[in-house]
Amino acid sequence: MAGFIIERAKKRPKLAVVEMFLGAFVASAFMNNTPVVIVLIPIIIRLSRATGISSKKLLIPLSFICILGGTTTLIGTSTNLIVDAVARDTGMEGFGIFEITPYGLVAAVAGTIMMVLFSSWLLPSGQVSGAFASNEESDFLTEATVRRESNLIGKKLSEIPLFRLSGVNVSAVKRLSTYIRHDLMEHELRAGDRIVARLDLAELISLRESDDFKIGIVRSGDVGPMGEELVEATVAPAHPSIGNRLYDIPFLSQLNVRILGLTRYRNLPRSDLTNSRIHAADRLLITGSSDDIQRMYENPNLFGIGHTKIRAFRRDRAPIAIGALIGVVVFAALNIIPLAVAAILAVGAILFARCIDAEEAWGSIDGNVLVLIFGMLAVGLGLQQAGSVDLLVEHLTPFLRDVPPWGLVFAIYALSVIMTEIVTNNAVAIIITPIAITLGQDLGVDPRPLVIAVMFAASASFATPIGYQTNTLVYAAGNYRFTDFFKAGIPLTMGVGLATCMAISFWF
Repeated sequence: MAGFIIERAKKRPKLAVVEMFLGAFVASAFMNNTPVVIVLIPIIIRLSRATGISSKKLLIPLSFICILGGTTTLIGTSTNLIVDAVARDTGMEGFGIFEITPYGLVAAVAGTIMMVLFSSWLLPSGQVSGAFASNEESDFLTEATVRRESNLIGKKLSEIPLFRLSGVNVSAVKRLSTYIRHDLMEHELRAGDRIVARLDLAELISLRESDDFKIGIVRSGDVGPMGEELVEATVAPAHPSIGNRLYDIPFLSQLNVRILGLTRYRNLPRSDLTNSRIHAADRLLITGSSDDIQRMYENPNLFGIGHTKIRAFRRDRAPIAIGALIGVVVFAALNIIPLAVAAILAVGAILFARCIDAEEAWGSIDGNVLVLIFGMLAVGLGLQQAGSVDLLVEHLTPFLRDVPPWGLVFAIYALSVIMTEIVTNNAVAIIITPIAITLGQDLGVDPRPLVIAVMFAASASFATPIGYQTNTLVYAAGNYRFTDFFKAGIPLTMGVGLATCMAISFWF
C-alpha cells in the first residue's frame, strides 16, 4: 500500500499525502497509535522526498492525526479503555465501542482544519537528517539466485509482489557475467539469474523462506539451505580478509555457512553481494548448521555474534489477523460478547493460526505501561477510599454550583488537558475520572458528558513532545525543537478542545 501511494505521489503529491494521513487516522482508530507511527515514519519521509514536501511539515501532523484517530473509538487508545474501566467501577454504565465516535469525528475535523491553516507557517521547513533520513543504514545488500525449479521463471520482476514493495530496491540482475540495470522491472527471469537488492532485515528473512530463490552468496554445488540457525556478526578491525571479496572469506569454505546479506553504516556497496569488498565493522547476516554456527563463536575475527530477533513477515496470515480485529470490533459493537472477552478470543485465534507465536505475544506487552496503569489505579483507589476525591469536590462545588452544564464540560476538559501535558495521559484518566463523576453527581448533572470530556482531554497532548509517546517518536525522527511542538500544538489544543466541548454539550 505504501509503495502504491508513493508511486501516486509522483503524479498527485497532495492527494498522496491526504491518502497516507487518512490511512493513519483509520488505523489509529482500531490499533495502538505507537506502532502505527513507528511504521509510518520512514514511509512519510520517503513520501516527502517523492512529493518535494518538507518532511518536518509532515511528521508532527502524523502524530497529531494518529492521536485524533485514537479518540474516535473506545479501543483506539488505552486512555479511553482506562476511563471506561474507572467509570464502570463507580457504577456507571460502560461505553459502547462507537459511542464516542461522533465527538471524535468533530475533533478530527477541527484538528485537520487547524493543521491546514497553521502548520505551513508554524512548523519548520527542511528534510530530516540522521538515522531516519535514510533507510540505507539499516538496509541489507543481498542477492537472490533463481532456482532451476522456480515457478517464477519467465515472469517479470514487476509481476512478483515482493519486488514491488517500497522498501525493496532492486539495483541489478546478473545473468552469467552480464549485469542488467535498465528496465529491471520488465526483465523476465531465467534460472540462475542473480537479483541484487537492498532491503530491510525482516524482508530479507522473509525472502530467505521462499522456495524460488537461493539467498546470499551461492557457491557451485550449493543446492539448498545451509541450516536453520540465523545469526548476525560484525567484522573485526583486524580481520585478515579486509579488502577482499566476501566470496573469498575463508570460513565460507571451512564451515558449512552462507552469508545472506551485508549492512554497513552509511554507504552500502554499489556492487553485488558476492563481489563486495569487506570493511571493518561490516555487519553480516549468516545462516548455517548449529554446529558450524557454534564454531563461528571461536573465530576472533568476528565479534558481536548473536541470533537475530527479527522474524520473517507472515503475509499469508495477514487476512486472519485482520479478520480477528474486525471480529473484535463487530462483536463488541453489537454487544454480543464483552470487549475483553472478544479481545482474548482474537488473541487466541491469531496464536492458533500462527500469525504470531507465544514469545512475540508476550514481547508485545509493555511491562512499564502495565506497572504505571496498576500503580495509578492504586493511587486513584486510595484517593477515593481516603476521601480525597470527596474533599476536593466539596471545595469545588460552591464555585461550580451556578455554572451551566456546558461550562462544567469546558472546566473538566481544561483541567484534564492541562494535566495531561504535565503527567501521563493514563494517570490523568485515572485521577480525574472519579472527580468528574462525583462532581456531576453532587451538582445534579449527568456525569457521562464530563467523563467523555476526560477521555478526549487526556489524549489531547499536542503542545509538548513528552505528553504522548507518538509525539516523542516524531520529535526524535524529525530533529524538532521543543518549541516546535509548542507553536503547533497550542492552536490545535485550543481548536480541538473548543470543538469537542461544543459537540459534547450539543449532544447532551
